[in-house]
Amino acid sequence: MSRQRRLLGVALAVAMVLFAGCGREAPKAEPLRPVLTMVVGATEMQGATVYAGEVRSRVEQSLGFRIAGKVSERLIDAGAVVRPGQVLARLDPVDTALSAGAADAQRQLAEADAARFRELKAKNFVSQAALDSRETSLKAAAAQADLSRNQSAYTVLKADQPGVVGQVMAEVGQVVSAGQPIFRIARQDTLEVAIAIPESRLNEARKANDAEVTLWAEEGTTYRGRLREIAAMADPQTRTYAARVAILDADPRVVFGMSASVRFTNADDAKAVTIPLSALFQTDGKPAVWLVDDAATLRLRAIEIGRYSDEAATVSAGLRPGERIVVAGVHKLAAGQKIRVAERASDAMPAPIAARATTPAVTQ
Repeated sequence: MSRQRRLLGVALAVAMVLFAGCGREAPKAEPLRPVLTMVVGATEMQGATVYAGEVRSRVEQSLGFRIAGKVSERLIDAGAVVRPGQVLARLDPVDTALSAGAADAQRQLAEADAARFRELKAKNFVSQAALDSRETSLKAAAAQADLSRNQSAYTVLKADQPGVVGQVMAEVGQVVSAGQPIFRIARQDTLEVAIAIPESRLNEARKANDAEVTLWAEEGTTYRGRLREIAAMADPQTRTYAARVAILDADPRVVFGMSASVRFTNADDAKAVTIPLSALFQTDGKPAVWLVDDAATLRLRAIEIGRYSDEAATVSAGLRPGERIVVAGVHKLAAGQKIRVAERASDAMPAPIAARATTPAVTQ
């Protein structure tokens, strides 16, 4: 009887244990850590800095009268296309005509006086010195007559080269001084973009092989460009260097004064990829990145950095376009860890670095 009681007690104990175990919940699996990632080479950050600028002409000429006077006629307006030799404006010719008439009368008088003295010298009635004096007076009168005649021609302002009138700086009835700008003419066959380059980007711009020019009014259309010149000295206020980028394949859509963006490209950068600085992880003193495989598992990969910038690093070896890497919180991860991709790379990447400096004034 005691044996049966012992067996019954054991059975009851086992039943109670089983019953108690059924009431407990199984432990939950730890949720996957959300991690911000990007696909290498999938953003516009690939390659380079973008500069804002303005479409200008390489050859811009200020035209003005060579003498002072009152503007009596203006034959063109701003935006007009001019050809060499075309008359642009005229001054009141009354004063110059009177001066030319007076100078011509003085020349005729000097000619008659010199002719009389030549006859007198032939008869030895006057000395050679007296004749030389009259000859000298004749040369001076002739030169003055020619000068007055030239000044009469200077009352007509003509174009020296083909181009477009960018600015009109005088109106009919206005009294202008000699050399005062009246028109500003720009050639249409020498289009370029005026930009300002920060001193920190100067070497990068000089090493660039080519450039891409994009008009703000024509998004999606790019033009081939080439850096033509960089100022030798920085602007004392902005500490930037004025530069000109020639547009090699400009078409009629490129108009003076348009806003444009310039991006320099380098042949070496075409073989490299650019990643944000937040994606870098240091291992044994060398740069590395966390690579995300198809199973959302992390593994560390060493890379080589070719160049650092303010917000990004150019990878020269170790990464290929299309691979996914972690771009945030890299110091809180471990090799072999399973993660959950938080968002797409295009949503996470910052915009290209832009050098928004004031476009320098054009000087010729």
